Amino acid sequence: MKVQVSASDKMMTVLIYGLFSLYALICVYPFYSIIINTISANDISAKGDVIFYPINIQFHNYVDAFKIPGLWDAAIISIARTVIGTTLTVGASAFLGFMFTQEDMWKRKFWYRYTVLTMFFNAGVIPWYLTMRSLHLTNNFLAYILPTIVAPFFIILVKTFVESTPKELQHAASIDGAGTMTLFFKIMLPICKPILATVAIFAAVDQWNSFQDTLLLVTESKLYSLQFILYNYMNQASSLSSMVNLQNAGSTAMSSLATKQTTTSIRMTVTVIVVAPILLVYPIFQRFFVKGIMIGAVKG
Repeated sequence: MKVQVSASDKMMTVLIYGLFSLYALICVYPFYSIIINTISANDISAKGDVIFYPINIQFHNYVDAFKIPGLWDAAIISIARTVIGTTLTVGASAFLGFMFTQEDMWKRKFWYRYTVLTMFFNAGVIPWYLTMRSLHLTNNFLAYILPTIVAPFFIILVKTFVESTPKELQHAASIDGAGTMTLFFKIMLPICKPILATVAIFAAVDQWNSFQDTLLLVTESKLYSLQFILYNYMNQASSLSSMVNLQNAGSTAMSSLATKQTTTSIRMTVTVIVVAPILLVYPIFQRFFVKGIMIGAVKG
């Protein structure tokens, strides 16, 4: 049976699709602009003339970026901390979020409130650094992993999700003789995939983008993260470009390097290299993300 649509409804539909298309364009264009600037001629890009399409396409920016000394070792460190840190954070959040819903847990309310309380109090950078140093976590890969395992916000999301599931599932399994660990691994863990995917996205983004812990705790170059290496290189390129603009470059080699790599080109290329991996990972979890975050936000 064909449903007749009035002219006003058609106009409203066109208006809604138009607004959402405009909004999508506004969201996508900044990243598109960065990409076309990285593959355009650096002198033109530096002038701000690249707006809608690349001009004099070249890929030297990416080739030069991957020649940075220590870049591949830093990439391995970033990938390792992201994979290991995210796995442990998701596992701890899932288990603690589940346990805080179990009424037979010893002093359940106290431990839950104690965990949540840590969200609202922060001693500051100096006490944090002194604590990390006393735990021998300076120049230690574990400094990237251990402080992030227990995340109160993620635990709250998982706890809320578990509370939104039918309690009859756990009761039926308990009647059949299932213990706490069996309930967690065989009953609740498969059900919690949407919220765990949401937690995984948040945790992975935090791990991948973090460089302040490297800045404060690490002095050995073999433990530098990718973001820290690129951040340093970006600052060096900015300084080099400024020197050339002030006509203080003394050698032909330095002048040619600065002409090839400008401040704008370095910043744009660094941005793409840092953001692209997360953009490639996000579609894998996207189908779980919306459901997980909405269910996790229903209750407090």
